[in-house]
Amino acid sequence: MTSTLVPGAGLKERPAHRDPNVLRWLGAYVSSAVGDNVYFIALSWAAVQSGTPAQAGLVTAASALPRALLMLGGGVVADRYGPRRTVLVSTAARAALVLTAAVLLLATSPGLWVLGAVAVLFGVVDAVFLPAAGALPARITGRGQLARVQGMRGLATRLANVLGGPLGGLGVAVGGTAGAFGLAALLVGVSLPLLLAVRVGTLPPDDAAPRGAVLAELRDGLRHIRRDAVLRPLVIAAALTDLGFVGPMNLGLTLLAQERGWGSSGMGWVLAGFGTGAGAASFLLTWRGRVPRAGAVAAVTSLLGAVAIGALAQVTSVPGAVGVALLIGLSAGLSGALCGALVQAAAGPAYVGRVTAASTLVGFGVAPLTFPVVGWAAELWGTGPVFVVGAVVSALGGLIALCAGSLRRAELPK
Repeated sequence: MTSTLVPGAGLKERPAHRDPNVLRWLGAYVSSAVGDNVYFIALSWAAVQSGTPAQAGLVTAASALPRALLMLGGGVVADRYGPRRTVLVSTAARAALVLTAAVLLLATSPGLWVLGAVAVLFGVVDAVFLPAAGALPARITGRGQLARVQGMRGLATRLANVLGGPLGGLGVAVGGTAGAFGLAALLVGVSLPLLLAVRVGTLPPDDAAPRGAVLAELRDGLRHIRRDAVLRPLVIAAALTDLGFVGPMNLGLTLLAQERGWGSSGMGWVLAGFGTGAGAASFLLTWRGRVPRAGAVAAVTSLLGAVAIGALAQVTSVPGAVGVALLIGLSAGLSGALCGALVQAAAGPAYVGRVTAASTLVGFGVAPLTFPVVGWAAELWGTGPVFVVGAVVSALGGLIALCAGSLRRAELPK
């Protein structure tokens, strides 16, 4: 494969939304993300049909543990073998795993242990896939397009969430759980030919990190983060923000809707408000391409989102909750995309996978493991204190970003 995108080559950049290479990547990302949504719906449905609600919850959460344990190592793999190659191999493995689940469901009635094993294996592959998928955008376009690419990625995520639910339900209705798993495998597999057509830039010799043992490379990546004045507070801030956000805005929101008597339709409207806000933030970045004073904007919007999370539990009406959720989506979407772009801009080209893994470890791996704690705390004290604690933790992340001068003054490449 010929590499044509060389970081730092000084070539004139094509806007990401007009770059066929970026658009091929975007198509692959959308197809894979829709497939992921269909897979999780199929897994949840199969687990509910095979066991109690509590057992189904354990099965659907089983992917988080291997992600939490292995994702930093996945970042090493992405940097060692390149994000494109790693994404290709892990995508093929994910498609094969989900297809195997479809065949098992078609041939027999696997119990919860089999479904749990599928979930755990999917989490193991995800631990390699997610850092590589996060690092790939930095290698397919110029540095000045990083914010725009993050905006496009956010729009793709929103689209996948909108399409994944109906497609997953349709798959279950038409072909049962086996049909839904088969549809998920097909959608994930469709991304492979698009990924094969994506061209990536080569690393200049000076940016190639020396290879060693996996643990040595991992330590090297963590040292790289610790020594960088922007990355160090950025990774800590992202971890705290995700830790305070994920629990309340997932399980916590379901419990809040139940406590307020909003019903499933009311919760759906609140989620729609959040999705609209996040989509608007992604569209803004896609349109603008660059936000001045990106570090300061990311810090302020993170703080604003934390305040809105705390306020959500104090709202009693569905329209009011939708308005607050819109603000949460707008602020979280903007701060998250800017933090992702800053990570890719500040990390050395040979370290993007490891830095991406470290910055997203809590959001993808650790925070989902707190769901039982969130449920237990809500049962003891109600949802209000749960949201307030989440808001405080998220606000700490925003305060760290705001107080770290190097991060506050950080700019995205022009």
